[in-house]
Amino acid sequence: MSSLMRWDPFTAVEPLSDAMDRLFPGSLLPAWRRGLSGVDAALDMYETDEAVVVKASVPGVKPEDVEVSVVGDTLTIRGEIKADEKVENGQYLCRELARGRFARSVSLPGLVQADKAKAEIENGILTIQVPKVEEAKPKVIKVKSR
Repeated sequence: MSSLMRWDPFTAVEPLSDAMDRLFPGSLLPAWRRGLSGVDAALDMYETDEAVVVKASVPGVKPEDVEVSVVGDTLTIRGEIKADEKVENGQYLCRELARGRFARSVSLPGLVQADKAKAEIENGILTIQVPKVEEAKPKVIKVKSR
C-alpha cells in the first residue's frame, strides 16, 4: 500500500537554509515557515522489543488539536497551534511563538500493528507507541547441550 505525500517546495531549500543559518543570522525560508520549524522538527524515535516509540515536542497543543495516523510504514503527526491570545490596549514588540498548522512524517522500522497504537500528550510531549507484529518481535531460542 502506498501513501500520497504532499509536495512542499521549501523542502529542497531547507538543507541550504540550515547551512546558511549556521553562517549568518536569518534564513532563506519565509518567516511563517521558520516559525513552525521548531515545532515540527523536534522528534525522538526508538524501539523496544515490543513497540516503536515516537516522542514529539508539541508545546501548547491540546490533544484535540493533534491527529496521528499510520499508513503502511509511515507515521504522520498533524496538528495546529492556535493563537487564542489577543493583546488589548497594546501592540506586539516581538512575536516568535509558533502558530498555525504543522505536520511531520517518519518511516517506522519493521512491521507494526497500526490499529493498536496509543498516543498521549503530557507536558508538551506527544508520546506514540506502536506495537510490533509478532513476526517482528525478537525470539529467544534456548540452546541445549547433548
